[in-house]
Amino acid sequence: MAAICAGFEGALTRLSGMSEKRAPSEWPAVLRGWLLLLALSCALPALAQRLPQPSPRHAADEAAPTQIATTPLSRDQLDAWWAALRHQALAASGPLQLPAELLPPSDAAAWQPVDMPDVRARPGAAVVSDALGYEMRWYRVHVPADVDEPQALYLPRLVTLSAAVLARTEDGGWRLLLDNQHAEREQWVQPLWLPLPGSGAQGLELVVALPVPAGSYHAVARIWVGSRDVLEKRWQWRVRMQNGLPQAVSLTLAVLGFFALTLWLRRPGEAIYGLFALAAAAWLVRNLHYYASLPASTVGQDWFWWATHASMAWVMLTALLYALRFARRRSLPLERALIAAVVAVSVVSMPLWLRQLDMVVLQYGVTAFVAGVGTAWLVFLAWRERLPELRVMALALVIGCLIGAHDLAVLAGWAWPEHSFWMPLATLTVMLSFLYAVQRRYVGTVEQVQAENSQLQEDLDEQVSVLQAQNAQLREVERQQSLLLERQRIMADMHDGLGSSLLSALVAMEQGSMSHEQCVEVLRECVDDLRLVIDSLEPVGHDLVSLLATMRYRLGKRLQIGGLKLDWDVQDLPPLAWLEPPDALHVLRLMQEALNNVLKHARASRVRMVTRHHGSYVEIRVEDDGAGFDLQNIRHGRGLKSQIKRAQRLGGKLRVDSSPGMGTRLSLRLPVERKTPT
Repeated sequence: MAAICAGFEGALTRLSGMSEKRAPSEWPAVLRGWLLLLALSCALPALAQRLPQPSPRHAADEAAPTQIATTPLSRDQLDAWWAALRHQALAASGPLQLPAELLPPSDAAAWQPVDMPDVRARPGAAVVSDALGYEMRWYRVHVPADVDEPQALYLPRLVTLSAAVLARTEDGGWRLLLDNQHAEREQWVQPLWLPLPGSGAQGLELVVALPVPAGSYHAVARIWVGSRDVLEKRWQWRVRMQNGLPQAVSLTLAVLGFFALTLWLRRPGEAIYGLFALAAAAWLVRNLHYYASLPASTVGQDWFWWATHASMAWVMLTALLYALRFARRRSLPLERALIAAVVAVSVVSMPLWLRQLDMVVLQYGVTAFVAGVGTAWLVFLAWRERLPELRVMALALVIGCLIGAHDLAVLAGWAWPEHSFWMPLATLTVMLSFLYAVQRRYVGTVEQVQAENSQLQEDLDEQVSVLQAQNAQLREVERQQSLLLERQRIMADMHDGLGSSLLSALVAMEQGSMSHEQCVEVLRECVDDLRLVIDSLEPVGHDLVSLLATMRYRLGKRLQIGGLKLDWDVQDLPPLAWLEPPDALHVLRLMQEALNNVLKHARASRVRMVTRHHGSYVEIRVEDDGAGFDLQNIRHGRGLKSQIKRAQRLGGKLRVDSSPGMGTRLSLRLPVERKTPT
């Protein structure tokens, strides 16, 4: 068993590399591995059941010498025979009570030696009618006397009406050992097994009674009489190979067919899955007689056998159509002709007409023709297109055709009458080749997707590199443009603010209209303005509190000299993502101008700086305890309008509240998030 597993593993290893490119010298090893896999796969169902093997050398290896006698019967006599057997089976004792013409012949001259197996070949279309009558075929064997070990009778294959086994009694009568009427409908696939009573000092004379329609097909294998233990093992082997294997294969195909059906329902364009499901369903119908009892009525049996026989043609048709889907070249006329042939033979063989004809051989002959033509075309395509999956399926179908020819010969009685039907092994081989083809297609599709993904990734990487280079160029251009704009802004601020103030002071000094104190004040304001511009350029990380703290440091001494006490009520504020140097300069100028107004005009002793966070906006307030003023009189003043415009550029709002004698409060509200910066 270890050697088998090792060989199986080696075969799988070779097959797993078939999708890769191989040197010509490696292909024989790959083919050998595939053939080993097919052989082992065919043997696995039997190995899995741990079937007992018959002893290779034993006395039971020789079939018992057999003599035959025949008796013509009418339908009434046959019914009387079966009724007597049923009555005897219920009585369970005593000799068989029948007229002499329904018992084995007593005349020795009626018995003749016969070479077993005894077979009459099945014609292509035989007439089946009660008018032709029946005949009873009596097969006589002898059990030696005084045999110590238990004996048994074993008949591997039997295609007749219900069998019965009789034993001669000491007084010359006959007693019933076996009546197989209860299993007549399954008798053709159930080998006959009967433990025998002791042979005694005289030995035991046995007669196997087999009624058949007169002149019709029948098959009787060699009759084995010998050791019960040895023959029981052979009987078990036959039952499991003839019944267990087809059931196991059918169950496996049912599962695979259901899975293929679900795939086809999700992907209707993939016809191979639908064909696989149809092939599995047809095979289930083909094997119904292995695991389902035949109907009791004659009409039901006719339709049952028609379905099981006709479905074999559909199995071959769907298998061929499935395999041809993997070829690059399709022949639609050939496929239509194969479909038409299968449909025609299925319709013609229906039990609605020509019911008197046995058309089994004709049905399987057409099936063999369809299989042969389709397989020949597939072999041609496999040789021409050199596709591994097509070659494997063609090889499997050739094996299936050979096994099908064997089964047809067994069915028709042309050869190998004792063989069982091997088509389940062929089906397993073909389905394994189908699974291999699906695996090859799946692997090929995955590799193609991977190759396309790799190409797309390369193209994407190339595009990303190009975009990164373009973005770097754009960032450099934006940086240069930002530097230019910042330079222009600083120049404009210095020209409009610092430059204008210095020029005005220079003109006033030249004209003698400005005193020394006024000149010092102007120069101090210019220095403050210059510091303000410089502070706005410092990186504050969008932190408004840090910006205000820098302004406090710059203006603290000046406020102190002016006699103002600064109350610093500043709380933490969230970062303002939009707060860039130009915006920071606007905020500083607003606060500077507010403080300058307090110093120059408010006549205040205290000034309070307040910050608060109100969810969607932040607030900066400058409050003093000065004289205040009437807003109605200065609402249209130039300074207030300038402050309102700065607040609007920041996306905020400016509000001034004041009244005479009550001080002044300036409030600047700025959004935390600014959607459209101005």
